[in-house]
Amino acid sequence: MNKKIIIVRHAKAAIAENFGNDFDRPLTSQGKADAEAMGEQLKKNDILPDLIISSPAKRTRQTAKRLALTTGYNVDEILWVEKLYHCTPEVIENVIEEVSDSVNTLMIVAHNPGMSDFANVIDPSFRLMHLPTCGTVIANTDTISWSDFMNSKRKVILYKYPRQNNDTK
Repeated sequence: MNKKIIIVRHAKAAIAENFGNDFDRPLTSQGKADAEAMGEQLKKNDILPDLIISSPAKRTRQTAKRLALTTGYNVDEILWVEKLYHCTPEVIENVIEEVSDSVNTLMIVAHNPGMSDFANVIDPSFRLMHLPTCGTVIANTDTISWSDFMNSKRKVILYKYPRQNNDTK
């Protein structure tokens, strides 16, 4: 069976200056609503994760948990991976390559600029300048093994973000 990957940038977070530590910035009320709405969109389109892997920063934890709850994924089974905090696309690739082949639909929740950069390497025909908060890119791949993900043929099938129709972030 072919694999599907869902990458999600964390939802809108509180302003950095209001927190002494970037890692501890929480979601805003808008961010919480956006994460829940995105989860509902995924559920409506029957795109449900078999595994969610997330950065452990507060805003990504909160985003991943809301996505899990709205898609029916068990929150206790989310994998928190420290190296996803402000990582490069190569780190995301390494995380993907370690996923069990029993997982068919993988969701990764992390941060920019790594998520925008990674979105641009998924599919050569897909380009974006900046993945908005709670922006979601979904791609199919022809691989049967996550360890071969970067060598597989990949195609973006969906790109969604909150308030997409009124062009605001």
